[in-house]
Amino acid sequence: MAVNKKGKYWYGEKQDDIAHEIRRYSKSGYPALHYANARCRCGHAIFRLSLDDDQGAAVRTCDHCGREHAIGDSAEYLAEAQLQTCACPCGEERLEITVGIAPYDDGQAVRWLYVGCRCPQCGLVAVYGDWKNEFEDYQGLLANV
Repeated sequence: MAVNKKGKYWYGEKQDDIAHEIRRYSKSGYPALHYANARCRCGHAIFRLSLDDDQGAAVRTCDHCGREHAIGDSAEYLAEAQLQTCACPCGEERLEITVGIAPYDDGQAVRWLYVGCRCPQCGLVAVYGDWKNEFEDYQGLLANV
């Protein structure tokens, strides 16, 4: 991992560096232990991201094929969500996405979900949203990233 701080932001060189940032960010709350990198069915990994962390909903749209996909169990909350488009401070809206989860002590149920991104333009890594999540099977949730 090559994550470096420049000013007030952290920067990485590859998608796996997002998990490093989620770990750092989540230490002050519920530590994330499990991760999944977003990949489209078409094989690409660059997306536009919209989310509402009050409702606990996020949607990614593939920059290559245009396919939309609700992240995790977000489809259940989209009707009430007011999704906001995410962008890097550099202005780039195309992002790599990784989701991290913090489980309850039983190890299977999800306690908290983190949506992290890396800008392919400048390399900034950050957590763009996080919320309480009560999904019963973290592996099932991450399989739907």
